[in-house]
Order: sequence, then structure tokens, then C-alpha cells
Amino acid sequence: MPNTNAKLRSNHRGGREASRRELVSRSLQSAQHCLENQDFGTAYAHYLLVLNLAPELKPSVKETFQFTLFKWAEELDSLARIQDLFNCYEQALELYPNDEVICNSMGEHLFRMGFRDEAAGYFHKAVKLNPDFADAKENFYRVANWLVERWHFIMLNDAKRNITYLKAIENAVHSGSTSVLDIGTGTGILSMFAKKAGASFVYACELSKTMYELARDVVAANNMEREIKLLHLKSLDIEIPKHIPERVSLVVTETVDAGLFGEGIVESLIHAWEHLLLQPK
Repeated sequence: MPNTNAKLRSNHRGGREASRRELVSRSLQSAQHCLENQDFGTAYAHYLLVLNLAPELKPSVKETFQFTLFKWAEELDSLARIQDLFNCYEQALELYPNDEVICNSMGEHLFRMGFRDEAAGYFHKAVKLNPDFADAKENFYRVANWLVERWHFIMLNDAKRNITYLKAIENAVHSGSTSVLDIGTGTGILSMFAKKAGASFVYACELSKTMYELARDVVAANNMEREIKLLHLKSLDIEIPKHIPERVSLVVTETVDAGLFGEGIVESLIHAWEHLLLQPK
């Protein structure tokens, strides 16, 4: 009897596997037929089924799947079916999470729709996945020109300003301010000043996705990625202990410029004082 049961289970598994293979084969044929008739939406649906049933086929159908996705996305874009377009890319990235071509294409759609910060994130990921991907690099630099304000470059090359900030931060840290929060970190320069001055804990928040990614690269290039905790958050959204373990003893920022009130810096500093900064005794 035990041998009979084992044989039945084996036959059942074999039957299911045969059914799976047959369904995959038929779906592949249907997908190809739809592509020949330029029915990209149905072809895309067939490829989703195939790749979910037979993930081992991902390498062999990758290029055809990409072609189908991009053609279907163009149709959805022309029909203003934006949410459906994004859903397709999310499904594609679940199947191919490290595909630089899909990331770059998603970024291009986002950029055309005006979501420049989000587009920069996808372009940046594509470049990270493949540093030699020329299209992604060009796209990233293009969107960065929209998002990185020109005063950043002027500010970073202002030696007098940098030395003044460095000395002020050093004085504060040496006076006992060992935990630091950098609001609107930008490139991360003030956070790195704080760490170099000897601060034990340094946290930095940045709302812009592009500047946040840039800060991560700059901090990593200076071998401080384990010493500075970067948060892609608005300072008003920082919670203790969810994002930082306790109140800090020093807040640094250089978001005070012509956009003072538009940037919400007044509210940010009040929030930092009331909720994130240690109160004097």
C-alpha cells in the first residue's frame, strides 16, 4: 500500500508538470502570434503568465519581453492610461528587478510626465546596475540639470564658506555636541564635517530623491556610509525612535536662502527644536 500511494503522488506531480509545460508552450505561441498582429497588450499578458509559471525562461525571453513591454507602454501612454503603464513596469521590475534597460525606460516615461525626481531615481539605478549604459548616464545627467540647483555648485566651491562652517561645527562638537542632525543635507558636506570633527552619531535628511542619491554616493566615496545615516525624508517627518534613536544635541542646515519660506525651513527648524533637539537644562 505505501508503494502504491507513493506511485500515485508521483504520477500526480508528473501530470501537473506536464500540464504546466503545455500551458507555457501554448502561452508562448499565443504571445508570438499576438506580436505578429501587433496586439502588444495581449502579448504582454501572455508573457507575464509564462514568466510566472516558468521563471527558468527569464533569460531566454528577456529581450522579447522587453520589446513587448515597451510597445505596450507606448500604447498605454498614448491612451493616457498612466496607472496601467506604471503597473506594467512594476510587474516587469518584479520579474527583472536588476534590469537596467527596464529601469531606464521607466525613468524616461516618468520624466516625460514631469516626475523628474522619481525619474532620476530610476536613471540612477540603471547607471548603478550598468555603469557603461550610455543612455542611462545621459538621461541621469539631463534630469540632474533640472533638479540640482546651480547654487549648489557655487556653494561647494566657496572655500571661505566651507571653512567657516567646518570651524563652527568643530567648535560645537568639541564643546560636547556629539550627536548631529543635518537638515537638507544636499551633497552631505556638513554631515561629513560633523563626522570628521568627531561627532559620535550623525544623521542627515534630504527630501529630494536626486540629492539623497547624490549624498549617498558622496558619503560612500568618502568611506563614511557606515558612519552617517542618510534619511530620504522631510525633517518634519522624522520620528523618534523610528528614524533616529534619540534627540540630537546639534542641528546643522544651510537651507536658508531666497527660498526661505517656500522651503519650509522655519517650520523644519521649529520642529527640530521642539522634537529632535536636546533641550538645554
